[in-house]
Amino acid sequence: MKSLLPASLLLAAALMSSAVARPAAQSSPAAESVQTIDVTARKYEFIPPAIRVKQGTRVQLKITATDHTHGFQISETPQGSEGKAGLIFSSPQECHKIEKGQTATIQFVAQTPGTYPFKSSAHCGLHHRSMKGELVVEP
Repeated sequence: MKSLLPASLLLAAALMSSAVARPAAQSSPAAESVQTIDVTARKYEFIPPAIRVKQGTRVQLKITATDHTHGFQISETPQGSEGKAGLIFSSPQECHKIEKGQTATIQFVAQTPGTYPFKSSAHCGLHHRSMKGELVVEP
């Protein structure tokens, strides 16, 4: 019986030290969550034309072109600002071409409050210039 006691203590000590050596993964629920917003691009309009999110939100826009090829381009800085980027993109920001029936996904963190205009960057007809919208980041 005496020979089992030291072995049991050694096993217990080994288990406890391995539990201490592995710190628990810590991540905030906000950092893991993504606000997904479906956007439709169709001749001369984005639906919805105005999108509102809270500051610090990780946003995923899923933009679907329903009638023919469209483009999507959003400003990285808030309207009226010449400062640093307020939208932090997960991949390089440029004009996104979206073929008819296809969906483009654009992901970013809405870091700075303000209004960020977006527009179509692929000519879609006579009223192409009216195909605009805005993302409003609220504090």
